[in-house]
This record gives sequence, structure tokens and C-alpha cells, in this order.
Amino acid sequence: MNIETPALLLNVAQLERNIESIIRFSKENGVQYRPHIKTHKSVEIAKLQIRYGAIGITVAKVGEAEVMAEGGIDNILIAYPIANETKIDRIKQLRTKAHIIVAVDSVEQANLLATQFSKEDPLHVWIKVNSGLNRVGVEPNEEVVTLAKSIKESGSLYLDGIFTHAGQAYGAGSVEEVEEIGRKEAETVLESVRLCEEVGITIRHRSIGSTPTYRIAGAVEGITEIRPGNAVFLDMVQVGLGVATKEQCALTVKTSVVSVKKDRVVLDAGSKTLALDRGAHGNDSIQGHGYIKEYPSLVIERLSEEHAVVPLPKEMDISLNDVWTIIPNHSCVVANLFDTYTLHRDGTLIGTWPVDARGKLT
Repeated sequence: MNIETPALLLNVAQLERNIESIIRFSKENGVQYRPHIKTHKSVEIAKLQIRYGAIGITVAKVGEAEVMAEGGIDNILIAYPIANETKIDRIKQLRTKAHIIVAVDSVEQANLLATQFSKEDPLHVWIKVNSGLNRVGVEPNEEVVTLAKSIKESGSLYLDGIFTHAGQAYGAGSVEEVEEIGRKEAETVLESVRLCEEVGITIRHRSIGSTPTYRIAGAVEGITEIRPGNAVFLDMVQVGLGVATKEQCALTVKTSVVSVKKDRVVLDAGSKTLALDRGAHGNDSIQGHGYIKEYPSLVIERLSEEHAVVPLPKEMDISLNDVWTIIPNHSCVVANLFDTYTLHRDGTLIGTWPVDARGKLT
């Protein structure tokens, strides 16, 4: 491949294989697929996922939803507790283009949202419950019931879903621990649903979402939806967790050797290319700042903004301008650092796609 480096490469053939694998699982287990697009931030990839069978998408921020709705995606869960008045105004505009669902995780937030919508055209909301990540979300006890009652009584909010994200699975030390977290993820949602339905509040959608756990939690009877994001690309964190192989990783970074010293090599892919993230919730399996496919024994020991430093344990046949291929530690943050995906199909260059929603943080 004759491309300028550093470049973000996407193997479309592997991308399709990864999507097909998720779709097979969803069909075999009778669950719907609503992928999180914060991983790829691409309208083209979102459309590809929907063509394969996804029923809609998940986003983190209103800005991502705006880009996706403008691109023609018409069913969007904003999996983030929105309470800011300006953002609520933007959601009102979004609802003219797409079916929008907003995450709720407190009575205060629900009350605020309720004042901005009407009984004639209620806002669809899903309650987020905490399944162990201890980030946002109500607890799966009387807290979820209190919030559900508040939403139902508002009249201007329509509750039809409960969801969670077991992101703590990224810090798991074994496959068995991932499985345990996945089971708890499903149990948390189903217990919350049970408590709400005991007081007469029907919950139609029971959604889980975490790439390491979706095949465990998504196989539990009663769960209706999965929301894996990273699974479309995969990365070294997933490899370290034992839920993917290096061959399944669709996203790579091409980088060039810019300096060769007797004890080290320097590449043109620094922290502004590879990011410093070794897994948001901790993962001891990660070594260095990405996996070098051509030299598996070498480790990217440190990054500055525009440089990657790779120590050489012995003299090796490495030359200036050699091009290396790196599997990122965390593909989600790396994709957000680039404007463009350089597309190939198992090695044959076929074009580019923009990273449409990169930098959409509001």
C-alpha cells in the first residue's frame, strides 16, 4: 500500500465479517441490535450496520445524534443523561428528523425534561440502571421504581425501556470474570424490569451493551436488545480480554519509521495518532501503545505527541521509511483522532470514508 502516514486503515472485509457475527448472534438469541456509533462515528458504517439488520443506533452525545440524523439514520438512543436546556432544544429539532430516545437516571432530570415536552407528543425515555460500573444510572432497587413512577406521572415523558452498560468488564482479569459481569448485567436489567412491572409499569425494551459481555448478557432470556460498539472494529483491549483475536481487528494504523538509532526506532505515530488509552476501565493485559504486526516482539514503550519510541533489544534489519502496521489498544479513541478512514478489502485499497462525527463532544 502506497499511502502517506500516519493513516487510519479500515479493512472493510473484516468490518463486514464482524457485523455479520453480531447479526448472527442477535438472530440466534432473538435480540435486536442497536450498535453504539461512538466507536466509528461514521454515517457509512452506521448505514452498513442497519443494512445488515440493526434496528437503530446508540450515541453518546447530542452532536453525534445530529450528524447521524442528518445522514439519514432515523432511530437513535442518546445513552447519556441530558439535562442542559440548550441540548434539550437541539433534541427538539432532532425529533423532526428521527425517532429519539433519551437516557434518564434521576428524578430531577426527568422533571426537567417533562417541562419541555407535551402529553400530545411525549419524549421517549429509557431509564439507565447501574450494573456495577458506578458511573451514571439508578440502582436496581426502589430507586428505579421511584424514577419510573415519576416518569409515568409526568405525562409528557414515555417510558418504554431500561438499559445498562457493564463497562467494568474492560477491567476483568479473566474470561470467567467477564462472564460473571455479563450475567450480572442482564440480571440488573431484568430485576429492574420486574420491580417496575410489579407496580404496573410495563417495560418493553430491556437493553444491554458492552462488547466483552454482550454474548453473555444478550443470551439471557428476557433481554431484548444488545448495544455493542467496539465489536465492529475490535482492538488489543478485546484481544487481551480473550473475546477477540488479532485477526478479527478491522482497524489498524499505518506508520513510518522516521529515525533509526542503535537502541531504538522512532515512528511517526504519537499520542495524537495512537492515543494514550490502554482501556478506559483498566486492563493489565495491554503492553505498550499498540501491537506491531510486523514485529510482534517489539513494544511501543512511550509516546510523545508526534513520536512513538520503540526500544530495540538487539540489532535488527530496520530502515528509514519502513512502514509498520499497528493494531490500536483502544480503537474508539483512535478513530476520533482522524478525519478519514482509508479503506481496503483484505489489502486492496478501495477508497475513503470520513469520520463524520469526530470531535462531536456536546
